[in-house]
Amino acid sequence: MTDAIAARHQAAEQIAAEAAALALGYFHRRADLVVETKASPQDIVSRADREVETLIRARLAALCPDDGFLGEELGVQAGTSGFTWVIDPIDGTSPFIAGLPHWCVAIALQQGAATVAAVTHVPVADEVFTARQGGGVRLNGALLRLDDAVRLTNSQTGIGASHRSDPTAMAALVQALLVAGGVFYRNGSGALMLASVAAGRLGSYFEAHMHAWDCLGGLLMVREAGGVTAPFCADGYLLAGGRVVAAAPQVWPALQDVLIAAEV
Repeated sequence: MTDAIAARHQAAEQIAAEAAALALGYFHRRADLVVETKASPQDIVSRADREVETLIRARLAALCPDDGFLGEELGVQAGTSGFTWVIDPIDGTSPFIAGLPHWCVAIALQQGAATVAAVTHVPVADEVFTARQGGGVRLNGALLRLDDAVRLTNSQTGIGASHRSDPTAMAALVQALLVAGGVFYRNGSGALMLASVAAGRLGSYFEAHMHAWDCLGGLLMVREAGGVTAPFCADGYLLAGGRVVAAAPQVWPALQDVLIAAEV
């Protein structure tokens, strides 16, 4: 089965590159896109999101016709192989539409309940994060490993928020983080911020609720870099989404203190 994972991972890297090129073309023509709102004015979707996910699904289905799919825009398609592809075609649609560079194409592969491979392609920065369970995480081919010198007080903590976030709780979190000597960072793409934790660019990341397509790949990357992550959707029901916590090993204890103080 390891060969099956490796083959799928390699295919995902190639398909993510094709998808990223398609998304980047739309990014450069974003003034022509029709933008629709979903759950709130901050929760948006465009033709680019749908067409990128359609491309990814079509390419993967041609190679692995028995695999299942879970995607942000096109929903669930059951499979029979035991493998499920979890796809966010453009994570960070708001920055994308605004002309900011903080967005990515995120693909994760589940085998049963385990995330076994992931690719996060960042087109504007020309960066590709890849990870395989037990095989490490790489950025443009270079192996990543977290530095034990990273602490809450000498790094940035990524914070995710959405229309599902409680404003009072988020304010308490920022206050507790600042009191503890930390600083916060947000760019609008949870998948990219999790990859940044794996790369040592951020010391940690927290979001009260994320969807599986936003975070499964990034959580695998953090673990493969030597970081710590909280269990996500421990009941196995990925459609519900859940709380996400990830950190470099020496940041984790202080981050837990912050979360306790903020009661989040």
